[in-house]
Amino acid sequence: MHGARYSLSIGVISTLLSVLSGGILGLVAGLSPRAVDEVLSRALDVLSAFPEVLLALLFIAFTEPGTPSLIMAIALAFAPRYGRIVRAQTLLVRRSGYVEQAVTFGLSRTRLVWRHILPNVLGPLPILATIGLGSAIVNASALSFLGMGPQPPSPEWGAMLSESRNYLRVAWWAAILPGATLTITVISLTAVGRRLQRRFEGRR
Repeated sequence: MHGARYSLSIGVISTLLSVLSGGILGLVAGLSPRAVDEVLSRALDVLSAFPEVLLALLFIAFTEPGTPSLIMAIALAFAPRYGRIVRAQTLLVRRSGYVEQAVTFGLSRTRLVWRHILPNVLGPLPILATIGLGSAIVNASALSFLGMGPQPPSPEWGAMLSESRNYLRVAWWAAILPGATLTITVISLTAVGRRLQRRFEGRR
């Protein structure tokens, strides 16, 4: 229960930061001229080509292990995922009929973005963030298992697994319980996210 405070906090904060930073980059890329869009989209593609854990490891390698570095590393690793989604959604909404009609009515660019583009672009993000939260928690626990997250005696699930692996024969529950809790949490978050996705898409 104490470990949930660390693992869930790291997952939630890093997911929020990755959604915010990736969403801003994707929105800017989708609304910018072609040259700027090409530069930003290629940068997102390059970052997306690397495994998320590898990007997080590279970031922590230039900083020091700990909770703040782990949060920033996970946020950096997951930001390209949301950036590409927001960019694609922005381009789709930007070329839609109701946006073109609003342009013909002389609506200013600022009002066009706030009233027509943003609400339709950001709609799927909470659902995707719910699904991605489980991945963020798993990656954070994996990095903590390697000693790059919260340091002992912080009861983070990955750190608890790392500390207890040498005592499986005499105290197996010290490793099984954090691992089982981590697994159940990730499965539950993924199931909730998939359910929300089906409801958003109009499926039951």
